[in-house]
Amino acid sequence: MLKPRYQTKQIFIGNVPIGGGAPISVQSMTFTKTADIESTKKQIDRLHFAGADIVRVAVSDQNDAKALKELKKVSSLPIVADIHFRHRFALIAAESVDAIRINPGNIGTKERIKAVAQACNQRNLPIRIGVNSGSLEKQFDKKYGPTPKGMVESALYNIKLLEDFGFENIKISLKASDVERTIEAYRMLRPLVDYPFHLGVTEAGTIFHSMIKSSMALGNLLMEGIGDTMRISITGELEEEIKVARAILRYSGGQKDGITIISCPTCGRIEANLVDAVKEVEKRLAHIKTPLNVSVMGCAVNALGEAKHADIAIAFGNHEGLIIKEGEILCKLPENKILDTFIMEVEKLALKRSKQEQ
Repeated sequence: MLKPRYQTKQIFIGNVPIGGGAPISVQSMTFTKTADIESTKKQIDRLHFAGADIVRVAVSDQNDAKALKELKKVSSLPIVADIHFRHRFALIAAESVDAIRINPGNIGTKERIKAVAQACNQRNLPIRIGVNSGSLEKQFDKKYGPTPKGMVESALYNIKLLEDFGFENIKISLKASDVERTIEAYRMLRPLVDYPFHLGVTEAGTIFHSMIKSSMALGNLLMEGIGDTMRISITGELEEEIKVARAILRYSGGQKDGITIISCPTCGRIEANLVDAVKEVEKRLAHIKTPLNVSVMGCAVNALGEAKHADIAIAFGNHEGLIIKEGEILCKLPENKILDTFIMEVEKLALKRSKQEQ
């Protein structure tokens, strides 16, 4: 059984609530030079249309920092400024963005962190304490190495530091590049603080490797009630990060909206071009936000049983197929006509359920 979400403080990044029972939000990060406002805006818009809730942008130099004010004016998403090494860029960013992310391991002295906290307090901006296993402060790296314990001790140290400066508008991430350390670190820290958590596996690799690592790490944590916002790190296209994140949320019980497709594995009993059929169903129903279980089965062996548990289903067989809707056989059609009818019936069912929920 899914465990209930940990109750955390709620913060806001722009108009997006994080923690405190709010829906788990999805983030990504642009890879343009932030100073190139036009190109960065295009990537932000792509993420917006893909379903992202928040975007993070890199602030690598003075030009990036100065561009944030204009970028904020044209951004379709709340902006988090990602700051490493140079705290003065955080001070500039705090004048216009919606949140700041700092890595305590490389931001510098207490005085610098205090200055960032004061600047964020003035505009009620959250700070994400972004702990990475590969860049811990020297004292924690020397004592613990790049371990979950070292990551947790770094987070606790920096939380107290901000609290001592009168700053509590905090969220926390504890990222490693492997599943085991990521899970252990978040599990270890969760009972010790009530700040919201940003989940992620850092440097997760290409889509194949990232999907596996992220599904294992974030899926486990979400099913344990841990996590308030998340990013899937993929060496690849921006939209894929959002697509994978939404799927992990759906299958771990962290998000209820959208289509869940049930389809059988390929085998010798299949009596239709099942692979292409499932791809077409997935593509043509991607716009639906109403939660529905949709079954596409290639033969009669499991089809009728699965249909009982699905909201709507196709059961292929002998160049024709059945459409089964809400447990009742709706019609039998030739294979070359059934998909169009099926898509229409799914859309009708989604509209019906949507009206019932209102």
